[in-house]
Amino acid sequence: MVYLDHAATTPMLPEAIEALTAALAVVGNPASIHSAGQQAKRLLEESREQVAATLGVDGIEVVFTGNGTEAVNLALKGLWWRRRGAAPAEPGASGTERTRILVPAGEHHATIDAVEWLEQHEGADVVEIPLDEVGRIRLDVLEAELEQGADSVAFVTMLWANNEVGTIQPVAEVAGLTARAGVPLHVDAIAAYGQVPIDVRAIRRESEAPRGAGLVALSVSAHKIGGPAGIGALVLDRSAAVEPLIHGGGQQRKVRSGTQDVAAAASFAAAARVVASRLDDDAERMSALRDRLIAGVAAAVPGARVSGDLGPGASARLPGNAHFSFPGCEGDSLLFLLDAAGVAVSTGSACQAGVPEPSHVLIAMGRSEADARGALRVTIGHGSTEADVDAFLAALPAAHAQAAKAGLAARATSFDR
Repeated sequence: MVYLDHAATTPMLPEAIEALTAALAVVGNPASIHSAGQQAKRLLEESREQVAATLGVDGIEVVFTGNGTEAVNLALKGLWWRRRGAAPAEPGASGTERTRILVPAGEHHATIDAVEWLEQHEGADVVEIPLDEVGRIRLDVLEAELEQGADSVAFVTMLWANNEVGTIQPVAEVAGLTARAGVPLHVDAIAAYGQVPIDVRAIRRESEAPRGAGLVALSVSAHKIGGPAGIGALVLDRSAAVEPLIHGGGQQRKVRSGTQDVAAAASFAAAARVVASRLDDDAERMSALRDRLIAGVAAAVPGARVSGDLGPGASARLPGNAHFSFPGCEGDSLLFLLDAAGVAVSTGSACQAGVPEPSHVLIAMGRSEADARGALRVTIGHGSTEADVDAFLAALPAAHAQAAKAGLAARATSFDR
């Protein structure tokens, strides 16, 4: 199998596997005060510091979670409850209820579903900020919403880079806007971590963020960078406070109670160290493979359309992401046909209850439903090679021809009915 779905998950790095297996032999609860517990705690805290160093924060600001989705939910629901509860009491607060949540269109479903839950169950007023044609947030609309009434905003949340089309967002600019407005910002960096530099401390310093405002929370996940599945992290600035989702022993600043997974943390740290040490080299190599793939698709299927930002420079697009729309066929058909040919990719569509739906990201970018239904995401990772790209390009023409034929047949059948 040629694996080109690294945005979904990427194979564990050898260093991460080695760290995991070694740490599994460590006995002791890191909350225990005896020597075995303290040995486990030392390994846990060293791992926390190592992950923190790759994100430009202090160890105390890293809260380990069960996955990236939990980190996003902890940030969003935790900020909502804390900001709502603190609204009348915070210095300088006007007493206005903070019910508005500002969120760009085309976010990951971890964010979409969390804010929709807050809307349905907690009375949140979700304000969707539009995207431009390449999937980048409209800064002018966000700024206008903040100027309209920052006192009514609970928080702003956004992706660092879009997980479908790969467009990198202007995080520093948004952090500056929210800092000046006195509003907290959460960034979902799960797709970006390990592919682009992330320095939370530098962004906060440059935006001159006051306490509790600007970039205060950031979510990441280990399995996207070659670590194990089942562990993520929420970076939570010292000045920020969230209401916990889980109550219990008060571990991790009372933000996320429960016995921590020392072995997973050690494996996460090992992957983070490796990825950080070769970030620039890997980005250059993956970008070259991505560009080779995009050029090959253009030659093999002239009607294919690339989605996302194709502008020059490393700030435009994730180095490992190539996203296409194939007019006249379903992305799911392409996926299954390529899988049968031994190539693993993904679609840009969400699948709810087994029913394929058009990519909400492409729809948010102003693309047609036909484009959104014919989406395919190909993502390159640390183990990808030119041979992998060539295998995909060799399998694509036949798969596209069959998928296009199936798409036309499906429409003909619906017309007959």
